Amino acid sequence: MRIATAGAGIAALALGAVLARCGGGADTAEGPLSSEELQGRWWTWASTEPGATNPVADEDGSACGRDQPEDVWFLAGTFGTRAERARAVPEGVPLAFPLVNMFGTPADCADFMATAEGSAVLDGEKVDADAHQTESVEIRSGVGNPVTGTDGSSIAQRCGLWAKLPALEPGEHSLEIRGRSGGFSVGVDHTLTVDAA
Repeated sequence: MRIATAGAGIAALALGAVLARCGGGADTAEGPLSSEELQGRWWTWASTEPGATNPVADEDGSACGRDQPEDVWFLAGTFGTRAERARAVPEGVPLAFPLVNMFGTPADCADFMATAEGSAVLDGEKVDADAHQTESVEIRSGVGNPVTGTDGSSIAQRCGLWAKLPALEPGEHSLEIRGRSGGFSVGVDHTLTVDAA
């Protein structure tokens, strides 16, 4: 994931992250999530940690497990670079992720989504993605986080391309995430290991 600043300080975040609720609402233990809930929870998760332990700044997968909720597993992309990460993920927990996403004004989101594209490939099979147009989302950020650069609660427009996966079978899995919009691109190759309970 990367923050690219344009114009009047608009922050665009392109993220390859795995989040377990997206599209028209993924099923979790509590039931389906709306797109706003999906984005709100993911952005809060991604902006909780400071730079040294932030999953978006993670270089090898060691920070992927920080602050994970129990009903979904999130993985982050990068701030616009390529990364290779290896991480164990729990059995029985669904996954989801943005291929590319951002926050800003409604006009920023419209411009961003006009050129947004991406792909996700799990174990050689393409994963479907959904477009989430401009939505007003509340997030809670932690001090020193490199995602929003602010702490506390805020409301902003979020948008992006999101995919979801059911809980993975035990074993090792490869997940390749690519996303871009305009001149910004992100890519993460995940090696995900699920141990049988």
